[in-house]
Amino acid sequence: MQASNVSVYSGSWRYPNSAPDFLDLRYYQRIARTLEDGTFDLMFFDDRLAMPSIYGGSPDDAVRYGARPVKMDLTAVLGAAAAATTHLGLGATYSTTYYPPFHVARTFATLDHLSGGRAAWNVVTSVNDAEARNFGVEQHLAHDERYDRAEEFIEIVTQLWDSWEDDALVLDRAAGVFADPAKVHEINYEGKYFNVRGPLTVPRPPQGRPPIIQAGQSGRGQRFAARWADLIFTADPSQAVALEHYKAQKDQIGAEGRDPGAVRMLPMVYAVVGETEAIAREKENIFLNELVHPLASLTLLSELTNHDFSGYSLDDEITDELINSISGIRGLVQGVKRHLGGGKLTLRTLASHRASLLQGPRFVGTGEQIADQMQEWFESRACDGFVLAATHFPGAFEDFVRMVVPELRRRGLMRSSYTGSTLRENLGLARPVSGFAQPGA
Repeated sequence: MQASNVSVYSGSWRYPNSAPDFLDLRYYQRIARTLEDGTFDLMFFDDRLAMPSIYGGSPDDAVRYGARPVKMDLTAVLGAAAAATTHLGLGATYSTTYYPPFHVARTFATLDHLSGGRAAWNVVTSVNDAEARNFGVEQHLAHDERYDRAEEFIEIVTQLWDSWEDDALVLDRAAGVFADPAKVHEINYEGKYFNVRGPLTVPRPPQGRPPIIQAGQSGRGQRFAARWADLIFTADPSQAVALEHYKAQKDQIGAEGRDPGAVRMLPMVYAVVGETEAIAREKENIFLNELVHPLASLTLLSELTNHDFSGYSLDDEITDELINSISGIRGLVQGVKRHLGGGKLTLRTLASHRASLLQGPRFVGTGEQIADQMQEWFESRACDGFVLAATHFPGAFEDFVRMVVPELRRRGLMRSSYTGSTLRENLGLARPVSGFAQPGA
């Protein structure tokens, strides 16, 4: 999701049936209720902290063509979605580069309490210099240094979530004891980037720690995900790339001493569904060939890679040297190159892949045909599930819930009702033990 005029797909606002009321909280509540009707695990929001303005050094094309110029604060959006639903998980993107750890820990602990244990944090390190300038920093941190800083950040956040033990609240009115101070802890974290005392001003979240979502695609990003992520959000453009990525990432998770089976790998997919295959193909043609302006694609490509492509010819080659110089989402470009078999990659091809939705796989057809494709990916161990992106709002989700979900349920591949009260329970993830808990407690 995006709290924006568009989905991840930058042409979605132009589709005739796209809802225009994206500045109204009821827009997000309608979508949340649709997803809960379809028994989705989670509704989570991507975010950026700047308008796309790397391309040509200006946000003009992003504004002119609607290429994600709107990005609202997610706290109010998720609060509205929480009020409209009972079971649906609620995830938000918060940056480790520009938000303080204490703020992020408090935000997600609060959301977890007020939603009854349904919060999730999508950890990003932020990718471009436009974001840096919005926060008074001249230049964005280098790629690997962002992850080094993020390691400290997430260590602090998880310790803050643990700083109240589960049974710290006493609430003894007669004795006048609200909580046991022996079970509320300062963390006294001292690191290279942060010094944080604690404790958090919010008791331990219902889930213990809200699940961590992470989407690192580069080698450094994959190592970070192996250590921390509960859900790994991927952008593998084909089943072959996904199979390779799945095995390599699971091996890394095991090397970190974690159970690979307890971490879910979830590729982003687009599902273009129709009552007949012909209808679905007609929709696909509209989305691919008619709605995305080429400059919108180049604008977003420059944003994601933190590299200005305005001075390039469309036939210029994207070399390995150029890929290695990119400080943004480097793994996205590497994935497209692997998908193409490692041959010559031009800017035209790369922009085309961004425009034609090949950031992840594209499933097109009837509900049964899409279920076939999803089942093949899942049973081949290319993934543990999917992140469904929308070609337009809210119709893409409404069509999927109406035509694909019943077929997935019929095959025993998707639940018919929620079985847990928290997001962790519905994902089948164990509740972490507090780092401050006494042995045997």
